[in-house]
Amino acid sequence: MNIKTNITKLHYDRNASGILVKVLEGMSSIYGIGSGLKNILYDKGLLKARKVDAQVISVGNMTTGGVGKTPVVLEIVRHLIKKGKKVCVISRGYGGKLSNKKVNVISDGRHVLYTATMAGDEPFWLAQKAQGACVLTCKDRYKAAKYAIEKFGTEIIILDDGFQHRKLHRDIDIVLMDSKMGLGNEKLLPAGPLREGAEALDRIDKLLIVSKDIEHSKAQKFAKIMEKRLNIETILCAIEPDYIYNIKTGERLEEGATVTAICAIGQPQQFFNFLDAYNVKQGIALDDHHQYSPTDLVDISGDIVTTEKDAVKLLRFDKDNIYALKLRTLLDVERLLNVKKKS
Repeated sequence: MNIKTNITKLHYDRNASGILVKVLEGMSSIYGIGSGLKNILYDKGLLKARKVDAQVISVGNMTTGGVGKTPVVLEIVRHLIKKGKKVCVISRGYGGKLSNKKVNVISDGRHVLYTATMAGDEPFWLAQKAQGACVLTCKDRYKAAKYAIEKFGTEIIILDDGFQHRKLHRDIDIVLMDSKMGLGNEKLLPAGPLREGAEALDRIDKLLIVSKDIEHSKAQKFAKIMEKRLNIETILCAIEPDYIYNIKTGERLEEGATVTAICAIGQPQQFFNFLDAYNVKQGIALDDHHQYSPTDLVDISGDIVTTEKDAVKLLRFDKDNIYALKLRTLLDVERLLNVKKKS
């Protein structure tokens, strides 16, 4: 376990103490000054977000990864495509080998044009699943948005993880929060998981509480508490396990099978919890966005189960024993997108 993993654990431990915690808190103070100053400049109009000729919907969060943005983005895209809209997803392309200084077309809406290694696991997964929508990666979301409008006639742009990217004006800001993790220890990076301070709350149009359990009553109560506490319209999104399938043949794995679970995501324990219907002999958690090599699997015998996000990076290996957990997302997208802008 490396220092990054250890620090991530501290983010959700309110009782953590010691020299490392003190050092991180000092660094958080510096980070907070920079983050707060940026927000002040935008809030006061000294820096201005640039508009494009399309509706822009941002799906993001106030904490570091693992909340469930990508499945939510997919549900929104599918909902809009069914309505006949021309949709484009724009991601920063974190973890991919493509240069994000230029606009990369991961999918033109019909064909996936790059591998997961080149595109990044999340853009590639979206390109595979969001048929009919183009998927672009670029650090400059404004430049990517202009490209999408000019080249694909895009009407609606979805920013995947776009809440902190204030250079591009958005019409709707949706922010996700994990029902169990919440805001962690409520400290700014790197001492805590918060990307921004409390000043960011005023920008949220809709708060989406994500529940990754089979039973969602506790999450529903948490959503009501957060809505009252933050005075932000809040709804629940339930993400549940559906079934496990072989990533090469599509064959389903029967419940009760013995497996080794491996993943490289922000909240690995929630993935492991989804496998309670199986005999998990070992759970292996790698760093988020880890680039797999054959050596990662060499000591694993028997069937391997991973997430769909990880599976796109494991397809290139010559193995027939790798399975992926398919999730189902229960979300009222119509209600989510019905936002009354604050006066």
